[in-house]
Amino acid sequence: MKPMTFTQTLRGLAAAFAFTAVASGVSAQTLKLGHITPPTHVWHQVSEKIATDLEKASGGKMKVAVSPLQKLGNEAQMINLMQAGAQQLGVFTVGGLSNREESFLAWSLPYVFKDVAHATRAASTPAAKEMLKRLDQHGLVGLGYTFAGMRHVLSLQPVASAKDLANKKVRSFPSPIYNDWWNANGAAPTAMPLSEVAPSLTTKLLDAVDVDLDALVGLKFHQQAPNLTLTNHMAFPAVIVVSKKWLATRSDAERAMLTKVVADAEQWGFKTAIDADASNLVKAKADGAKVVNADIASFQKVAGPIRDKYTAKNPLIADFYKQAKGL
Repeated sequence: MKPMTFTQTLRGLAAAFAFTAVASGVSAQTLKLGHITPPTHVWHQVSEKIATDLEKASGGKMKVAVSPLQKLGNEAQMINLMQAGAQQLGVFTVGGLSNREESFLAWSLPYVFKDVAHATRAASTPAAKEMLKRLDQHGLVGLGYTFAGMRHVLSLQPVASAKDLANKKVRSFPSPIYNDWWNANGAAPTAMPLSEVAPSLTTKLLDAVDVDLDALVGLKFHQQAPNLTLTNHMAFPAVIVVSKKWLATRSDAERAMLTKVVADAEQWGFKTAIDADASNLVKAKADGAKVVNADIASFQKVAGPIRDKYTAKNPLIADFYKQAKGL
């Protein structure tokens, strides 16, 4: 038998390396999970729980790298990555997803939910589940919901009623229903990434922020704008999604495992969000946020026409509204 030439040896090593790489790819994958909130936020905690539980359930074969604060891109960019299968998991706001599936705007109808607990119960309604199913046509698989605190107003100057926001620039989520809401209250809604809010408050490019207490405490916006008006005007959920393209390559057992892990994380996240909404208010006040005694009715009076507008334009939004109010 002739001894192997140097070239043949190199080819043999390359083939062995390739086989090892393929084998290791099958035995251990590192999946990408991205979201837009800071590491202190409940959505990040839910993401980390998914990562921990999936690695454990898979015996170490599925590891998840969680990237907060838009490190993989903004939501539109991450959705594109997921449609291509380049990102496997995401936690996306219902506002961001409503650009693909309009019915998710239902979650932002003003003054539908009493509190976070009420909103979490609405996740089990037939309409909420139908919204998840409709993501399939957009290359995403919706596996569940996760919640942040209710939405409030944080401002440079105290906001005791809606009229105090006349012509004021309010950092708002970039969504038509948010724009309608703040315009109806006389304010000027201003879209802006969370990372730019603190400096914009410092330089007075912004007058106020539409914010949940998770983000407020995590990013300490109250150090720039100390006045907190507990308007409680909207819920703020996100959807736990998986890339449809990637999921199609998984075995039935892996899909079942992932579905169970997310379902468990969803329920854990509901309780965590409910508890956090109370504890974050205590933290914010202890850290200098001043709660303003406000005329909440002045905000509530413009909610009805906005709800009517969106329930009239989309039957699933109308169904969700009825089901959520009936809880």
